[in-house]
Amino acid sequence: MSRTLTRDLTEGRPLKLIVSFALPLLFGVLFQQLYSFVDTAIVGRFLGAERLAAVGATGSVNFLVIGLCLGLCSGFSIPIAQAFGAKDEREVHRCTWHAIVLSGVLSILFAVLSTVLCKPMLRLMNTPEEIIDSSASYIGIIFAAIPCCVLYNMASGILRALGDSRTPVVFLILASLLNIVLDLFLIIACGMDVAGAAVATAVSQLVAGIGCVIVMRRRFPILHLSREERHLDPVLARRMLGTGLPMGLQFSITAIGSVLIQWSVNGLGVNAVAAVSGAVKLSAFFACFYDALASTMATYAGQNMGARKLDRINQGVRCTAILGVVYSALAFGVVALFAGPMLGLFIDANAAPEVTAMGIRYLTINAAFYIPLLFVNILRLSIQGMGFTRVAMLAGMSEMVARAAVALFLVPAVGFTGACFASPAAWVLADLFLFPCYFQIMRILRQRLLPETEEYTNAACTPLHRAA
Repeated sequence: MSRTLTRDLTEGRPLKLIVSFALPLLFGVLFQQLYSFVDTAIVGRFLGAERLAAVGATGSVNFLVIGLCLGLCSGFSIPIAQAFGAKDEREVHRCTWHAIVLSGVLSILFAVLSTVLCKPMLRLMNTPEEIIDSSASYIGIIFAAIPCCVLYNMASGILRALGDSRTPVVFLILASLLNIVLDLFLIIACGMDVAGAAVATAVSQLVAGIGCVIVMRRRFPILHLSREERHLDPVLARRMLGTGLPMGLQFSITAIGSVLIQWSVNGLGVNAVAAVSGAVKLSAFFACFYDALASTMATYAGQNMGARKLDRINQGVRCTAILGVVYSALAFGVVALFAGPMLGLFIDANAAPEVTAMGIRYLTINAAFYIPLLFVNILRLSIQGMGFTRVAMLAGMSEMVARAAVALFLVPAVGFTGACFASPAAWVLADLFLFPCYFQIMRILRQRLLPETEEYTNAACTPLHRAA
């Protein structure tokens, strides 16, 4: 099998492989956050706290819809990683083609439906009337551009499945710089208000996606498909959807809890919405390290599952856990010392001292629970990489239940402080589910799959569903 620019994660020292694979991903997610950072900072500084609240009020709806699309892209890449780990080039070709077709069709469908329904969804979330038009203007453009978002994420998911974590980052960095320029031009020079931030994000994602596709076609011989391989197999399509849909639903189910939290925060007023908007952006920045480790473990576990190397999966989980715990302690220290100045990127403390104080409280409480967040990421994505996407979806349900309970009971009882504990409660409950599931899955795999190692054939997309 030709492996130009690809990386085999089934051989070599796990820690070295994980670090080298995760570093480009870390730069990628950092620059991906830069999209949101720049949007939020420019909107907050140049358009004011009300417009910042308008963008922030769309966060959970955005997560609900876009998360579904991103989950599908991640799920479709798992069979590709397993086939690559099993060194089955034909199956890599077939799974790649089906991933492209399915993601393209679904992204158009989601774009149409979500654009039509964006304003009714905002009303259901109790969005304050003074910001709902601005919120709808922003999120409507984001939803209409879902195919741009899916193009980049599907292309980068395929590349990561083959062991290339660098190429997506290169184009994401370029797109992030473009996003900054477009934000400044469209919002300040053209006076497009919050719609300018949405257009800048959509165009930047399109550029990143096109760049990844060009590299895939030119520099990855393993992705060169013959005419015969560009044939849709209903059986394989169902299997791909069986992997992708649970992951997409996992994101959306988790987002339902976030929608309820946003609904409860919206009811606390514009100041609360603005404070959470800024704090969430900063918290997402600190979570980039966990996202990089999680994406690494999805590919690492997928390839090693395809190669039937379960011990290496355990070793990988231990390595990422050690790295993550050290980082979590450092991140909490930074937040405890510098939360105020960091929030100053989005909020003028002199003009809105109450908003700043609320943002500091939200960010500090969340940072105290970063270790539970670490394990949610690495365990869930390892389980997904091994093919047990339905189990990972149930972890998303645990998060939804915790956030819903906080939104419906704790926030009405104690106010804004209750909202600060929504995500920590979700992370802890998900961990209580994921830890026993991970160990049980490994036990089942040792019993059922290892005896079959010599009989493993080119059914790289399906063995885990059979095992489950």
